[in-house]
Amino acid sequence: MAIRRKDTVIFEKPPVIAAWAAAGGKKESEGPLAEGFDFLTRDAAFSDENCSNWEQAESRLQQKAAEACLRKADISRKELDLVLAGDLQAQCTASNYTMRSLQAPFAGIYGACSTMAETLCLAAALAAGGVVHQALAMTSSHFCAAERQFRTPLDYGAKRTPTAQWTATAAGACLLRNPGQAGVPVLSITFGRVQDYEVRDINNMGAAMMPAAVSTLLRYFAATGTQPADFDAIFTGDLGQVGSALLHEQMEREGIPLPNHRDCGCLLYDVQAQNVQAGGSGPGCSAAVLCTHILPALRSGQYRRVLFLATGALMSQTTFLQGESIPGIAHCVELAGEGTV
Repeated sequence: MAIRRKDTVIFEKPPVIAAWAAAGGKKESEGPLAEGFDFLTRDAAFSDENCSNWEQAESRLQQKAAEACLRKADISRKELDLVLAGDLQAQCTASNYTMRSLQAPFAGIYGACSTMAETLCLAAALAAGGVVHQALAMTSSHFCAAERQFRTPLDYGAKRTPTAQWTATAAGACLLRNPGQAGVPVLSITFGRVQDYEVRDINNMGAAMMPAAVSTLLRYFAATGTQPADFDAIFTGDLGQVGSALLHEQMEREGIPLPNHRDCGCLLYDVQAQNVQAGGSGPGCSAAVLCTHILPALRSGQYRRVLFLATGALMSQTTFLQGESIPGIAHCVELAGEGTV
């Protein structure tokens, strides 16, 4: 059973994340979380696996994460009841092509950079209700595919602004199971509401997504009666340096400071040394940090209770060129240490 408190769903018997895996590219292999990845490649084009474009390469990266997750869970793809997946490519192409090899029931999800939290929320709700017994939640992004789609092809050589963020070449996959099994418990989920504060700068995603993060956090705290001090850490993904600074300023104004806040866009890379401007972004960014850092820390006992809040900018290349503002959304997943529930 689940308890609904406003926009938050609290699971009396929490479903669990039983296994997880992350795959990454060259820049991710040089970052501070490199040791936590299950697969890393310095060939982001996957040219040795007959990929002929960046879009195919992203799908291959996603396949690597899914395969590693299933291997760690010791199950075959035939045992999956459902896969929920999405990416940044138009019509979730990378995920669609990944599913050709997985051959499992599939629901395509688009939440931009919030996709990992969105797929986790949906998979957790379905697992808690007994609708599925084993569901895969996953997402990916690829720097080269995203730059070509949303900004300019790499060959153009455009200079990146200080507020820009580096789209991660990464993928993450999590296997959700029914309550009562071994794994990291999902205590609650909060679906976000779209917020639009008229930001139009496609090179400042942090500012566009920050209001959505504030909105979801305020509604979660109000619904549950909790406060930041109740958590070991509150992870956003991925506001970067600019959006994180704005988040702290706004939460201070709301009377709820966030001293234990950490942002996935600032954790995946060494922002000072890796030339990623304001930090990382893309669905694969928060997914990779979740699978290389957050979930392992919950399993080891380093963390006992955290919030994972992935944010997304819901524009398209068409709406951007039309001069539209950039709506944002943030979905929240409350996680507990393995064995604490």
